[in-house]
Amino acid sequence: MTDKLPPIYFYLPQCEDLADNMPDSAETYMPGLYRDGVYAWTLQTYLRLKADGFPCELVGTMPAEGIVLAHRDSLPIDLQPGPKLLIVCLLADKEQHPYAQFHVVLNREEEMLKKSGTIWQSYYMPHWRQPGLIPRDSARGDRFENVAYFGHERNLAPELKEPSWHEQLNELGLHFQVVDRLRWNDFSDVDAILAVRSFNNQDYTSKPATKLFNSWHAGVPAILGRETSFQTERQSELDYIEVTSLNDVLAVLKRLRDDKEWRHAMVENGFRRAEETQPEMVVKRWRSFITEIAVPAYERWCNASNWTRQSLLQRQFISLKIIRMKNRLHSWKRQIKGALSYR
Repeated sequence: MTDKLPPIYFYLPQCEDLADNMPDSAETYMPGLYRDGVYAWTLQTYLRLKADGFPCELVGTMPAEGIVLAHRDSLPIDLQPGPKLLIVCLLADKEQHPYAQFHVVLNREEEMLKKSGTIWQSYYMPHWRQPGLIPRDSARGDRFENVAYFGHERNLAPELKEPSWHEQLNELGLHFQVVDRLRWNDFSDVDAILAVRSFNNQDYTSKPATKLFNSWHAGVPAILGRETSFQTERQSELDYIEVTSLNDVLAVLKRLRDDKEWRHAMVENGFRRAEETQPEMVVKRWRSFITEIAVPAYERWCNASNWTRQSLLQRQFISLKIIRMKNRLHSWKRQIKGALSYR
């Protein structure tokens, strides 16, 4: 690491609109502001690093020099870095930016896939836990009644939206709710979380493990679908319960309802695991990434020849074209296979 850092920017094109609405801290839960990943990731990271004394600036205009961190949705597709600019793309669940020199991903599996399958440099970073998180109320004691889903209802498995699902839960003496976005930080009356996008064995390699992290911090057991983000974070069976069918879900809920010792063990284990994603720990990881990885990469970029820089950008552009062609071919194969299966 060099003694003097280059300028570090967080690029948010809409940041001028925040002049009268800037949170006092990253712990302030503002659902109207953190409405998508652009704010939830870019702004939170900036606020937490700034509060920790790290030299960085939030800007609404793309600088010509320095290290710029920006959400994929904030980066124009044709933006190419000049000889003094390093772009760190916060990828989320989008496709790679053709000209960003670095991509930060939210899934360990995605980091491995990106490293093995493309020329882009990718780095895994856990997402921040929910700002202003309110844990389960300890006064609820051993009660086990409320099961909740925190997220957009469109991302919930269809089976968990059917009236019959609620009827089956009622027979178990349980209640299921899709929590309103205005209360995504409030786990006070929740006894377990349930989050399944699909029971069809899809890996969702671009999705983060945020729901799992939040459950650990909130002190509630997590029942989750088969996703690589959860699987790569798992260290023991107490971390969460994986389900692959509606019958699995019902069986797990019965056991959680009846086996309070198991619930207690999961909660205590979750509190231990939550230490890994405390904001101060993630801040250290961001500091390390910027100073030990991004800064040396920036210096190499600045010192490289113009031919070397242009060659890399051209290879990345071609690589993205190939990825898109492969994805289209894979999609066509699935459509053909699906059509043949109905014959």
